[in-house]
Amino acid sequence: MTSLRLAAVLILAASAYRTAGAQEVSFRNDVMAVLSKGGCNTGTCHGNASGKGGFKLSLRGDNPDADYQTLVRDLSGRRLNLTEPDHSLLLEKATLGTGHGGGLRFRADSPEYALVRQWIAAGARPDADAAPRLVDLTVTPAERIVPLPEADVQLQAIATFSDGARRDVTTLAVYEPSSQIVDVSASGRITAERAGDVTIGVRFLNRQTPMRLSVFLPRQDFGWNPPPSTNPIDLLVFDRLRDLQIHPSPLCDDTTFLRRACLDLTGEVPTADEARDFIANADPHKRSRLVDRLLDTSAFSEFWAIHWSDLLRNEERTLDRKGVANLHAWVRTQIADNTPLDAIARRLLTARGSTYAEPAANYYRALRDPESRAEATAQVFLGLRLQCAKCHNHPFDRWTQDDYYSWGNVFAQVDYKVLANDRQDSNDKHEFAGEQIVFCKEDGALNDPRNGKPPAARLLSATESLPADTDRLAAVADWVTSPDNPWFARTQANRIFAHLFGRGLVDPVDDIRITNPAVYPELLDWLANDLVAHGFDQRHTIRTLMNSSLYQLSSEPNDTNRDDETHFARNTVRRLTAEQLLDSIMLATGADVPFNGYPPGTRARQIAGVAAIRPRSQAPSMADRFLTRFGKPPREQSCDCERSDESTLAQTFELISGPLIDDLLARPGNRIDQVLANHADNAAVIDDLYWTTLSRPPSPPEQQAALQHLNSHSNRRAAAEDLLWSLINSAEFLLRR
Repeated sequence: MTSLRLAAVLILAASAYRTAGAQEVSFRNDVMAVLSKGGCNTGTCHGNASGKGGFKLSLRGDNPDADYQTLVRDLSGRRLNLTEPDHSLLLEKATLGTGHGGGLRFRADSPEYALVRQWIAAGARPDADAAPRLVDLTVTPAERIVPLPEADVQLQAIATFSDGARRDVTTLAVYEPSSQIVDVSASGRITAERAGDVTIGVRFLNRQTPMRLSVFLPRQDFGWNPPPSTNPIDLLVFDRLRDLQIHPSPLCDDTTFLRRACLDLTGEVPTADEARDFIANADPHKRSRLVDRLLDTSAFSEFWAIHWSDLLRNEERTLDRKGVANLHAWVRTQIADNTPLDAIARRLLTARGSTYAEPAANYYRALRDPESRAEATAQVFLGLRLQCAKCHNHPFDRWTQDDYYSWGNVFAQVDYKVLANDRQDSNDKHEFAGEQIVFCKEDGALNDPRNGKPPAARLLSATESLPADTDRLAAVADWVTSPDNPWFARTQANRIFAHLFGRGLVDPVDDIRITNPAVYPELLDWLANDLVAHGFDQRHTIRTLMNSSLYQLSSEPNDTNRDDETHFARNTVRRLTAEQLLDSIMLATGADVPFNGYPPGTRARQIAGVAAIRPRSQAPSMADRFLTRFGKPPREQSCDCERSDESTLAQTFELISGPLIDDLLARPGNRIDQVLANHADNAAVIDDLYWTTLSRPPSPPEQQAALQHLNSHSNRRAAAEDLLWSLINSAEFLLRR
């Protein structure tokens, strides 16, 4: 084929990507798309911070102007050959005509090659200022539920530009599945390999749109027979489970519900008397009434204050002990008074003054620079992770570096007057011990490191900057807590859901973005709207969720939901948190353990901070070590991810032979001594210990085995210790079902 005929073929191939009215190939809209499609600007290739082989592109094409200069001007323009486009180094490398460590990016007979060649042949011109820009990306279908083995879906991506033009960019878009259960071809065809859920992120230039796919294995004899629906929560979930041919587990029994509700709301198992009374109660509404009663206990406000203290970085090194105690008490009071969530957020975001007299001001005391304030505020209140945008445009979300530094500048006027700092370590610049005044100065600014200048202060997603005389913190609070804010209510509803169900509808809970959609988007929307409609009443949302059949499902799997981990078709079994476990053990043994710096009788859920006394000043108590070992966070980040729920070998040794358990079991006057004093009959002792730990009577085989052990043992107390030890170490006690 002659070079003239080859050029004609390539131009015709390139025209397949263009609309009828297009006159020339656009660098911004076409060439940049080819570079992304070929993976040239990814972090593992030339989009790396240092580039590759002396050639550096902006990560995922977030800076087309810089990339143009690199391609056309860098190295005296040697990457392009305007007179012989086919001999351009850019094309020879991509097609392996010249050695290339990145391998083959596209072939010489491909439309991608044709587009780039046509642009070079036309003079490699930059786009005019008035050139159309991408404004929207639509992907169809947006969601599908498909059965195996015919799980084959063709996507179509349509780009809309500022001049109103619409282009089919299906073959130029980049497809990024969240799971390897599917394969997505370069042309957008999805082929599923096994059942499960996957989100395919479809990216074209600077726009990303998710497509959610659910793949299921059809069951020939599937018959739908769900538990009764009590509210819209059940309807929204059960309808999808039916489409996926997944049976929800049946409702749990009373014992399971009682323990689940007590652990979720108060952080400890019920007492033996509470368990006996609840199981014996014939009231058909006893479950909803239990929830109402638990929500009114002081234990509820104490236990749920832990979550906020984690997020607010309530720890002694930065806040000092008095600040920690004040902030914790303030949070606990807000929960006890059922202060609406938007009011709590507003008080924290606008807080100023003494960190001793105005406890909410400790929110800013823990965040010592504008970037930390901006990132924490977005993550805690909006469920947005902005950290990536500090160095480059967010690779998986809409946020740019411009957004990051404009938002960060909103918080640049916050400052501190340190009235005293009696820190114990003079070399630790992050340790503070003494009162501080949080205030806003008039001249604070955050410089954008790209140009060394402060950008205009601007709220996230806003197009207009804040006026110079604006109270910036008040503006943040107004916007964050507005019923129209697209993230605040969704984030708070998602956090409540995650606390009660073990994982959020969006997971992780503080990573809400278009490429991480909710498992049940309609349910999250309903919960958010319901929260707003009820004045951001947290207890209303808790009550609504706990009264649903979804919350009350058993954790026992069936054949259809055994392998499902995402659709909440059964309740999630999870290990008790550090505070839940220690408080439940103390309740079961009838003995307390001391925490450094706290009075006797303190529960783990009542601990205000992390370490009231520094470990280097006094060795941690057994209780302090226990909490750390079982995942209590150091509170150095505004993230739920700090709290660990992983099981370790050290935890196993702590439970089976650790000094804390041994001490509680051997403590004079503990539960064992009380039970033995009250019951001469070993059968009654066994029954009491079972109700105390597992909230139920022993089964006949359990009763027989325990009775044989107690009757054959010469030391009745030692035998009872053995029994209580075995119950505490049972999966039934250690797990929340």
